[in-house]
Amino acid sequence: MKRVTIYDVAKDANVSLATVSRVINGSDVVRSATKQKVEASIDRLGYKPNAIAQGLALSKTTTIGLVIPEASFTYVGQIINGLLDVSKIYNYNIILHTTTEGITDINEIVDDIIKSRVDGVVIYNDKLLHTEMQLLTSYNIPIVIIGNKVSTDGVCSVYVDIEKAIYELTCDYLERGLDDIVILEDRKNAYSVEQMVKGASKAFEKYGKKFDGFVDIPNEYRTTYKYLKQYFKDHKHQLVIANRDSQAMATLNAASENGMDIPNDMEVVCTLDTKYNSMVRPQISSFSVPSYDLGAVSMRVLTKMLQEDDVEDKEKKLSYLYTPRQSTKN
Repeated sequence: MKRVTIYDVAKDANVSLATVSRVINGSDVVRSATKQKVEASIDRLGYKPNAIAQGLALSKTTTIGLVIPEASFTYVGQIINGLLDVSKIYNYNIILHTTTEGITDINEIVDDIIKSRVDGVVIYNDKLLHTEMQLLTSYNIPIVIIGNKVSTDGVCSVYVDIEKAIYELTCDYLERGLDDIVILEDRKNAYSVEQMVKGASKAFEKYGKKFDGFVDIPNEYRTTYKYLKQYFKDHKHQLVIANRDSQAMATLNAASENGMDIPNDMEVVCTLDTKYNSMVRPQISSFSVPSYDLGAVSMRVLTKMLQEDDVEDKEKKLSYLYTPRQSTKN
């Protein structure tokens, strides 16, 4: 997508660059008729005078903004590596922005992105999708979303089909007559959990049943472990599915402290695989996701958008592999 620059405004209004700059900066030396003409061009072209007044680039800066949630550092390490490797090939620099639950103001991050004069943005954050994303695209900043299936004008995505992964896993258990399945809430990754619930619900529907196994973590509990330690005093399920490795480990510990044996009394699966899943005992069954490729492919898609090349597949789906370990029977 071609970014509208001050040059486009000057050409459209048939005035000099200096005149456009004076109008943007509120100079009194510009005649009223000329000012109105420039402002009309700015509105018509969708140019953002406030951004230029704050130093937005008039040309490419070869800088990419990367937005990730702080809570996902462990998982996104390989994503960042893939993104950095491809960015080096195309001589792009990366500016990292992190979000922290309950602390970071998303609007401030968007403002920082705009002011930092980036050419494009890669986002691994399911909470930056609506108003904020519309604001970024209004500045003609190309965006690639990692992890979420979404595409609009100026927005592409690279993702793994978590809904399908959980659907297939749930179908396997239902086929074996095991239907006491629950999915743990993950407030830090709401979109991923939403996809997990959709997958489980579709599987239950296939077998003529209704899925009602979503476990809310009450707000008064700061950690999954503290809640599950109490929860497992009165509850036991055939399968618990957690999104993050830390939640899966919390499940193992809380279950063990309540006298349960994993996997004989209860099985545990983690959606996202990390190195820690194979380091704990019992080792946790999980889905291996090509993290490095998520970053590398996302950066490659963004470079195509920046070069105004056609992006044939705006929603790029990558594969996954289920890795059974000691936390499940099969």
